[in-house]
Amino acid sequence: MNELVRQHTDLSDSDLEWLHLLVSEWQLLSDLSFADLVLWVPTRDGTRYVSIAQMRPNTGPTSYQDDMVGHLVPRGRRPMLDAALDEGRIVREGDPEWREEVPVRVESIPVRREGRILAVIARNTNLLTVRTPSRLELTYLQSASDLAQMIAAGSFPFPGQQVDMDASPRVGDGLLRLDADGVVQYASPNGLSAYHRLGLASDLVGQHLGRMTAELAPTRGPVDEALVKVASGWAPRDFEIEASDGVIQFRAIPLKPKGVRIGSLVLLRDVTELRRRERELITKDATIREIHHRVKNNLQTVAALLRLQARRIGSERGREALEEAVRRVGSIAIVHETLSQNLDERVDFDEIADRVLAMVAEISPGSVTGRRSGCFGILDAEVATPLSMVLTEVLQNALEHGFRQGDTGTVEVRAVRGGTTKEERLLVTVQDDGVGLPEGFDPHTAGNLGLQIVRTLVEGELGGTFDMVPAAERGTRVVLDIPVRSQK
Repeated sequence: MNELVRQHTDLSDSDLEWLHLLVSEWQLLSDLSFADLVLWVPTRDGTRYVSIAQMRPNTGPTSYQDDMVGHLVPRGRRPMLDAALDEGRIVREGDPEWREEVPVRVESIPVRREGRILAVIARNTNLLTVRTPSRLELTYLQSASDLAQMIAAGSFPFPGQQVDMDASPRVGDGLLRLDADGVVQYASPNGLSAYHRLGLASDLVGQHLGRMTAELAPTRGPVDEALVKVASGWAPRDFEIEASDGVIQFRAIPLKPKGVRIGSLVLLRDVTELRRRERELITKDATIREIHHRVKNNLQTVAALLRLQARRIGSERGREALEEAVRRVGSIAIVHETLSQNLDERVDFDEIADRVLAMVAEISPGSVTGRRSGCFGILDAEVATPLSMVLTEVLQNALEHGFRQGDTGTVEVRAVRGGTTKEERLLVTVQDDGVGLPEGFDPHTAGNLGLQIVRTLVEGELGGTFDMVPAAERGTRVVLDIPVRSQK
């Protein structure tokens, strides 16, 4: 839409914002009209119209099988567009058009903003299934006519009231039509059912909606006066009411087709199940975070016990083995600590890699600097946990075997993500400038426990590949190639 407007017109950013506001609201007009809507904007030279948006109704058959967005029409080919643009009025004259053996009634509604006509809405109604309208359909059509007059007058949509149509009630969810005093003139079956969920035992028609809603609402006191006003449709508002048996979402739309409020529309939807599921998800998320927190605490307790045991062992090799176990447990604890602070089972692994690097650097026999470059990005927990252990083992191996007491050097962790939206891969390189690999060393058959853990986790659990080769100039380079789920 933005591209079409900037390519073909001279509309300002504020005008474009008004059209965006209209498009966010016009599903309501389409459903009430049982009609397709196409938004036509005159080009900058005034010789043509360009269609920049289209909406099909949820309440009736479409008039357009094809997508109309981007079509250009010369001025003069559609006289009703010309009349609406030039005269600033809703144009309904003319016989139905025939499209693929389907009769279509066409109307044009000027879109006014601050006294200027920015565009024209073509309203196209499929007449193939026309029959005697019901009370509901007549109410819909009258409400659609009122909204169309408000658009032509520049009083709809309401400034600063951009609506998320996925979250807001729709026409089919439930509709009430109120008069200027807030008394219900018509209630759709779904609208009546929603009020029965709130506890209403009688009919809605003839009731003052604001006062009745305040009586049904569980709260009492100063908020009642505000609720009476809002539920009576005096201003455009979205709100919810929760009673013991249900939760109802409301949207009030004042109707001012000639500048004076004649009544209002109230759209409402029963969101009881939706809110119940949201609460369950919140509770579930909180439970999962608490579990991660407790696992982290338990792992830290295990690490503390291993440290105590290491201090009491006289064997140097036994003490070193326990200290390695402490670091392995610690790397898993870091992941669970991060997960305990998140709302989902995904973590920013860059933070974890930095903490693992700092933890392992404590065992450096000399003055060895660790650094990270590149970006691991967001990883799922089932990838982050084994990867943290793999990184711990590789770094620990590099520092223990690559450097001697008093050596200086560098260990760098480099991460690169890439691939397609279907398959993304993470390439991790750990390179040191230490003494390098011994003669004839094969990382795929070496019996070192740390390398066995790395091979098992990378190839078995992560489904990736692992290799350890001499660095180009000096030291050792470890390469991990791991598939990860794309976050694009």
